Formats: sequence, structure tokens, C-alpha cells
Amino acid sequence: MEDLTPLRDVGIAFALGLLVGVERGWSARGERAGGRVAGFRTFGLLGLLGGIAGIALEAGHDMLATLLAAVAGIALVAGYWRDMAEDGNVSATTTIAGLITLALGMLTTTGNVLVALVCTGVMVLLLSMRDELHAWIRGLTAAEVKAVARFALISIVVWPLLPDAAYGPYDAWNPRSIWLVVVLVSGLSFVGYVAAKRFGEVRGTLATAAAGALVSSTAATAALARRLAEGDDPPAPAIAGIALAGAVMMARTLVLAAAVAGFVVTTLAWIVVPGGLAALAATAFVMRHNKHAPSRAAPMTSANPFDILPALGFAALIAGAALFARWAEARYGEAGLGVIIALTGTFDVDAATVTLGTLTPGSLDPVTAGAVLGVPILLNTAFKAAICIGLAGWRKGWAAAATLMFSCAAGGVGLAALVIVG
Repeated sequence: MEDLTPLRDVGIAFALGLLVGVERGWSARGERAGGRVAGFRTFGLLGLLGGIAGIALEAGHDMLATLLAAVAGIALVAGYWRDMAEDGNVSATTTIAGLITLALGMLTTTGNVLVALVCTGVMVLLLSMRDELHAWIRGLTAAEVKAVARFALISIVVWPLLPDAAYGPYDAWNPRSIWLVVVLVSGLSFVGYVAAKRFGEVRGTLATAAAGALVSSTAATAALARRLAEGDDPPAPAIAGIALAGAVMMARTLVLAAAVAGFVVTTLAWIVVPGGLAALAATAFVMRHNKHAPSRAAPMTSANPFDILPALGFAALIAGAALFARWAEARYGEAGLGVIIALTGTFDVDAATVTLGTLTPGSLDPVTAGAVLGVPILLNTAFKAAICIGLAGWRKGWAAAATLMFSCAAGGVGLAALVIVG
């Protein structure tokens, strides 16, 4: 039986072109007939033409494939110039989308169907979000534009260029891994800034607490505890925000562990999943029993959307902790190493998580590593409960502290189960 794969791929190329054509045709629905560079039918034909050109290329007819692609490209560019000359419209979006559709059609019939499907989905999404993206860009400040540029510099320029090899005493430092910490911390800070700016006034204290916890759950807890101490607002939103910040911290820790120390994720989940669910339950309980209480967002604590100095300081801390951990591993073995990571994590869970990822594979078995990392998470949660009492006093802070201790107790049950099963 004859292979029908080329026919199938051509059909996919045609369908992808029609998909782009639906969006482009709808966007230009107000224009007069014949006034568009390309519409629904034209984009379908562009996808089909790209598919045919791809088949010709696969069959060794390079000249035919080049001719088909060139003619279609020239037609699109000529249509753009005519449109610009008639009404002064200098937007080349539809023309570029047509050229991309032609290329995606060729990819479809040259063995790259998945790439074509993903690229088409991304393109249609981008085209359909024109108004939202323009509104977002208009709302950016100069500081935010610079923040985006700086983050792009450290993440897609500097990080890939760093060597992925061990350096320094005990081979403790991997430049690319250490710089990944800078990327992660600064990226979380930027996300937290954007989330607080976008949802702070609308969603209230909970959104601000969640956004702040992406950067530092301890800082978010302290800020909300100070609000409890002032007593100017109803306490329920701040109490729920403190509980939610704890849940976000546990989720963030699990994500960070997956990125830098994947072997510990399964065992760590025994602790952070019960703890996080308990924190979410406490959040829901507080808000449900105080649903009529008004809430407002806490003011943003930083006007700088991208402050790299804390990220660099954290990376330096990680480098020092990694060297200390390697030294402890060489001198005291597994027991001493676990104690050092646990003590480090009591004050900074992220530091302990990343330090765990810098260890030599096999230094700690998954169960021991999960317990070693889980203990400081629980101690850090208890420490934040103490912050609530210390800043807000027992009368105003006990309820917030209770939500954290409930989360800590749930995580402790998970830790005990991990030790017993492990």
C-alpha cells in the first residue's frame, strides 16, 4: 500500500495555514474586500504551498521548492508595499505572519510536524493578544524595560557562556550552576514584582502575600505581622496572607529542588505537600469565616523590579555553603553533611536546597536528603510563627502563628511517615 504520510503532512500544513488565517481574517474583518494583504483563504493556500514546496525539497527538486517559496514571498511583500502606499499602514505583521506560515508548511512536510504545530500555536496566540500586549507595553515604566533587558542579559547571554565544570577547592564551584542561582532568584524577584503590581490592588492582601513569598516568605510574613500589630485593618486578610505565604514557600522549595536536586523531589514531597495543603486549608478557613471583612493590598516594598545585588549575594552564600559542605563531606562524612545543610536551611531554605544540588551524586540517599531538607523547612515555618508573635504580640499574632504551626505539624507528620517508610 502506498505511503500516505506526505498527503497527511500536506493536510496538516493546509490546516495550520487556515488556523492562522482565522485569526488574521477576524483581525481584519473591518477592512474592505480586497484591501487585505492576506486573509483566511490566502493563509490556507500559503500553508498548502509551503507543504508542497517541502515535498518537492524532500524529493530532490530544490529549484522547484525555491521557486515556489520565492514567488509566494515576493507576492506577500508586494502586497504589503501596495497596502502601505494606499493607506499609509506600515504594519508588516500580516506579511511576516504569511512568510512564517509558508515556512511552517515546509517544516510540516520535511519531518518537523511537532515543531510546526508548536510554532503555529505560539504565533496564533501572539497574534490574538495584540490589544493586551500593546496595553501591557504602554503600562511599562523605564525601570521595568531596563529590568527585562537585564534579566535577558544574565539568563540568555551570560549563563549559557559560563563553563559547566568543577573549579576551586574540593571542586566545590560550578560557575554555570552558581549563576543559575542568580537567574532563579532574580527571576523570582521579577515575577513577584510583576504579580504584586498587577494583582495587588485588585486581589488584595492574598495576592500581595503570594507574590512576596515568591521572593521571601519570611519577609512577606514580617510585613503582614507588622500590619497586624498596627491594627488599622481587619486582621483576617493578613492572617490568611501569612498562611498563604507559607504554602507558596513550600511549593517554591519543591520547584527549586526539582531544578537543582531532582533526586530529592519525591521524598521531599512527603513533607512539603502535607504542609502546603495544611497552609492552604488554613487560608481558606480564615477567609471563609471572615468573608465580609474588607481587604486591601499591602504596599509594595520595593520600587526596583530587578535588583541583582541580593541575587549575587545569595549566589556568594551558596558558593560558600557549597565549599563548606564539600569540606564537611570530606572530613565528617554523611552525618556531618546533613547537620550542616539542616542548620543552613533553618535561616534560608533556598540556600539549603541549592547547596544540596551542589553535592556529589550519591553523597546522600534520597530519603536522608529529603529529611535533611525537610527539617529546616519545618524549623523555618516555626521561626516565622515566632516572628508573628514577636512583631504583633500574642493577642494579635497568635492566630497567624497558629496557621503556621498547623502547617508545621502537618509537615512533621509527613516527615515521620517518610522516616518510618524509608
